[in-house]
Amino acid sequence: MRGTRQTTLGKPLPETLALEGRGEAPDAEHEDAESRMAKPEPESPAAAERLMEEVCDRTNLEIAWQRVRRNKGGPGMDGMTIDDAKGYLREHWPIVRSQLIEGTYRPQPVKRVNLPKPDGGVRKLGVPCVVDRLIQQALLQVLQPRWDPTFSEHSYGFRPGRSAHQAVAQAQRYVAEGYSFVVDIDLEKFFDRVQHDRLMARVAARLSDKRVLKLIRAFLKAGVMEDGLVRPVDEGTPQGGPLSPLLSNVVLDELDKELTRRGHRFCRYGDDCNIYVRSRRAGERIMASVGRFLTVKLRLKVNEAKSAVARPEERKFLGFSLSNDGSERRIASQALSRFKQRVRDLTRRTKGVSLPKLVAELAPYLIGWRGYFGFCQTPRVLSNLDAWIRRRLRSYLWRQWQNGRNRFKQLRRRGVPTFAAAVAAGSPTGFWRMSSHPALHMALRNHAFDSIGLPRLHRSAYA
Repeated sequence: MRGTRQTTLGKPLPETLALEGRGEAPDAEHEDAESRMAKPEPESPAAAERLMEEVCDRTNLEIAWQRVRRNKGGPGMDGMTIDDAKGYLREHWPIVRSQLIEGTYRPQPVKRVNLPKPDGGVRKLGVPCVVDRLIQQALLQVLQPRWDPTFSEHSYGFRPGRSAHQAVAQAQRYVAEGYSFVVDIDLEKFFDRVQHDRLMARVAARLSDKRVLKLIRAFLKAGVMEDGLVRPVDEGTPQGGPLSPLLSNVVLDELDKELTRRGHRFCRYGDDCNIYVRSRRAGERIMASVGRFLTVKLRLKVNEAKSAVARPEERKFLGFSLSNDGSERRIASQALSRFKQRVRDLTRRTKGVSLPKLVAELAPYLIGWRGYFGFCQTPRVLSNLDAWIRRRLRSYLWRQWQNGRNRFKQLRRRGVPTFAAAVAAGSPTGFWRMSSHPALHMALRNHAFDSIGLPRLHRSAYA
């Protein structure tokens, strides 16, 4: 076994690093290593023919394995977990590597997983098996540094050093410059409708290693297992694999180049594309012409029900809306509704756990949400949400105290005067109305929630 590991990865795969790379852009700690593996300068044809050897390079594979482990993805159709895959790779990697080098590797079908969308419907994910995820991630790490410099400056999704916040900030600058109408284009089931032949033609124009071309097509054609049955696929790049976001950028780079050629001001993040214009009439004209380009040239379908020409504050872009003069970034109403529903689910009064434990479960969601939506420019909204969350928790605790005798005791223990505690404890008012009662506020001041680790959404509130 030890000899096998030496001939495959050279040394044991690191135990302490753990994330599955589902197409994320390389993070800072690995950027230098990855740039050494694959430089963005155009390679010579002779070098391009050895791309598969770079994919199978020991260092590249170790970084890919670290990413696969860190993402903690579930098993694919073979049922193999990440821990199972480690033992499998120790024994079988020489065979897998030989198949990759010879161009005979055949990936397994992906497992279909349906996730509900926030605005209705389902998002169809395809979960590759762990070994295929490792190979896709290793392939991504070689191809992305070569291809990314060729993509448009207006493309922000799934790219190193670029983010949704940058896309929203650029959109805000367009609006502030007077481009106060947005052409919001929604692509219907984009990942399910990508034409394989057209995509492979674009990929073939970027590389010449036929083994890599064959491998990418094999991933596209691997099929999908759904309800216990495997069916072939003729189009689409299943969401869920590390390689899919890069391939989507290859497809939509043609749209970026066309919009740039026409001189439009636009921002694209994945399949979300907004074009900014000065008038509604110009927007309607652009909507029609770009729609024809997407349909005829790229063979994609525009969702007319979700696409529109409108004022920026009437539309959402990556969870944000913009004021019509571009002076303010706001959290979109749909995002606020989803946030409140999630908090309600996490703090439902029948949960039956202690308040510190409830806060410990709630905190990671609040920190993650704040990390993204804290980019808004409406601090009052964040402060109001903080107050609403504390009120939810007061209501939760009031119900947990159950009866008047215990409520009186708990209020007195927290420093509420006897008369005020007695009045509150004897009140027949419902839980939610009682959560704003002065006695309950006196017993559970804001700092009490800070002391048990409740994060605040409005950061300056700590000052």
